[in-house]
Amino acid sequence: MTSRLSAFFGAPHWPTVALTYAIGTSGGVVAMLAHLPLPMLLGSLLAVGAAALFGLRPLGRLPEAPQRLRMLFIPVIGVAIGGAARPGLLQEAVAWLPSLAILAIFIPAVHYAGFRILVATGRIDKVTALFATAPGGLVETVQMGEEAGADMQMLIMLQFLRLILTIVFIPLFFTWLVGHAVGSAGGAAVEGAEMGIFDLAVLVAAGVLGAIIGLKLRLPAGHVLGPIFLSGAAHLAGLTAAVPPQVTVWATQVVIGTSLGVRFGGMPKRRILEALRLSLISVTLMMGGAGLIAWSLASAVNETVPAVFLAFAPGGLVEMGLIALSLDLSILYVTAHHLLRIILAVSVARVFAHRLAR
Repeated sequence: MTSRLSAFFGAPHWPTVALTYAIGTSGGVVAMLAHLPLPMLLGSLLAVGAAALFGLRPLGRLPEAPQRLRMLFIPVIGVAIGGAARPGLLQEAVAWLPSLAILAIFIPAVHYAGFRILVATGRIDKVTALFATAPGGLVETVQMGEEAGADMQMLIMLQFLRLILTIVFIPLFFTWLVGHAVGSAGGAAVEGAEMGIFDLAVLVAAGVLGAIIGLKLRLPAGHVLGPIFLSGAAHLAGLTAAVPPQVTVWATQVVIGTSLGVRFGGMPKRRILEALRLSLISVTLMMGGAGLIAWSLASAVNETVPAVFLAFAPGGLVEMGLIALSLDLSILYVTAHHLLRIILAVSVARVFAHRLAR
């Protein structure tokens, strides 16, 4: 059993892993008591990130969280998103076409603008700037950047900061906008019918089989897209009306926040500050553009301004899906846009890379 765990997770120091998740959970609970937005995600990210950044080593090691453990929890979000599927969804989705068309223009435009601005600072080379400003597809753009000879430490940090800054700023912005705490701190919860044994079996099957199918077919974000499809099909077919319990969504938030927080371990503080300055420029450009589009487009696509803003925001599909769930926004609208954003971001980065090489 131990050898199988090592083969799957690598060779983490499990006492340190347990302590890291304890720090993350504690941070989430404190954030919830403080009525912060999206507390279990933000609290765990900030607590573990601070511990890693300042070199906390209670067991002689930096905070540690196996990234593959995150992969085991992410299908929960896919199942929850799929639970929002309802009859008439396809007819409703037709109204999203103008929004998706604008997204197809927005992604290359904001990527090119961010690339030119970061290069103009003189703090980063062109290859690293190209892949660091891609507004999606973190794993794919990091891999392409490595093949092209980018500064990998800076590239990885800029891409993770894109996610982290978006995750931190969006709930805080919405809290300021409405004047009170939003998400789970504001009492929002994932709504669904009471769960029985059959419902549990359907949801587990949608999560496990969906993740396997999505990864085997190499779908973009397949470990979350597969569960979305199977869970959505099960709900549309009337097999179940249940969704994952709130406690499982909270647990997933802690796992995701902790896995992001440990990324700050071992990096020189001076480089982190430099990456933070550059990332703030890039993320401000992306989120400013998303805000302008949201205010002008929302009524045309029959969605709320927050939903459109979240659909165009430069965060990860899983993280934005979590925020949409917590804020009770149009989950499937947001998810559809982020799937297209990932495809476009990777494709545009590849095209720009070929042009830059020439």
